[in-house]
Amino acid sequence: MAGLLILGVIMAIFLLYAADRAVKARARARQLSRMNRRLAAAAARSEEQQAERQAADAASAELTSVMPAINLRPPVTLPGQAENGGARGDAAGAGGQRRRPR
Repeated sequence: MAGLLILGVIMAIFLLYAADRAVKARARARQLSRMNRRLAAAAARSEEQQAERQAADAASAELTSVMPAINLRPPVTLPGQAENGGARGDAAGAGGQRRRPR
């Protein structure tokens, strides 16, 4: 009789341990599933942003191919002006003052 009681206690402990492991495994599976959904959503957002960047780059390249001067720097002096800022022939510049280069 005492042997059956000991066997029953050991079986109860084993069943409680197995139930605990099953509950923990289900909780871990739910957590992994949530993480997987979040990762998939982040990947989709990243792909959308990458597509938007590529579209913006393509639009910029198309605009530059239509207007290639958009990437050129402006000239240092305008046509018809001397390098010091005045009109050609006016050595002192506008109003007798010379502009200092920046």
